[in-house]
Amino acid sequence: MFMEFRSAYLKLKDEDFRERISKAFEILKNCSLCPRQCHVDRTAKQKGFCKVLLNPFVSSFGPHFGEEAPLVGKHGSGTIFFGYCNLGCIYCQNYSISHLGEGEEISYEDLAGMMIYLQSVGCHNINLVTPTHQVPQILKALYIAREEGLYIPIVYNCGGYESVQTLRLLDGVVDIYMPDFKYANDEYAEKYSKAKNYVSSVKDALKEMHRQVGDLILNDYGIALRGLLVRHLVLPNKISGTEEVVRFIAEEISKNTYINIMNQYRPCYHAYQFEELNRRITRAEFEEAVEIALKAGLKRIDSLLYSKGFLF
Repeated sequence: MFMEFRSAYLKLKDEDFRERISKAFEILKNCSLCPRQCHVDRTAKQKGFCKVLLNPFVSSFGPHFGEEAPLVGKHGSGTIFFGYCNLGCIYCQNYSISHLGEGEEISYEDLAGMMIYLQSVGCHNINLVTPTHQVPQILKALYIAREEGLYIPIVYNCGGYESVQTLRLLDGVVDIYMPDFKYANDEYAEKYSKAKNYVSSVKDALKEMHRQVGDLILNDYGIALRGLLVRHLVLPNKISGTEEVVRFIAEEISKNTYINIMNQYRPCYHAYQFEELNRRITRAEFEEAVEIALKAGLKRIDSLLYSKGFLF
């Protein structure tokens, strides 16, 4: 089944692909790639919230075995960690990358080469981690990589704070969308992630992502080929608003949505400054979140599917 599957970007006509790239770079001149709408000219070395300019900015890359099982398979998910972020989460576990800018500018050819290398070592996909603020750079590098023989699925692994305008440039390019749905409350989103209007932004983004790729499709070996996979990190003291998150997904996206309800929160970076976030979640908090998702009608819950040894 996998060999019969063709990644979306392989079907895109050259003319259309080049037009997407051109439109994406045009946005950088008055940057509105994400809901922050910084409106800086990144092509003229003006920095917005994300601090990234014109060239790709990458922290690291390599096969990763800590992602969801449908992405990891036997040979790993081919992750590329992009430096900086369009969110400002005060508890970020990767803060040295997202906040402190661990990484370096590279060429588009080098970024394409990373993709080709990850494919050559057997990775099941190219997993673009924190890609939102570097969509033009990614599109250009992907076009080069396609010419060099890239064919495995593209995963857009983001924080959910997306612009529908930008996502539409990725229609027919991205195979698997993997957004976070962090909060159901705008006040919390602004307080803990410096993100205004997060809730409406993530809801609009999930609708657009699902419109493009649908529910997650796996091959005969349980490897993801195409579709939507949502992550929801359970935060202490109900800060993540699980009940509203799963209700929205079940009622306005699809009850067949593959969701990972995540229990790995721990206080990192500046979380210690906030008493309500300065502890790990309890087992009871996590189990309650899973139960809420089940009651909402969601059945494809990652932590249940693989702990119990079945996919559906």
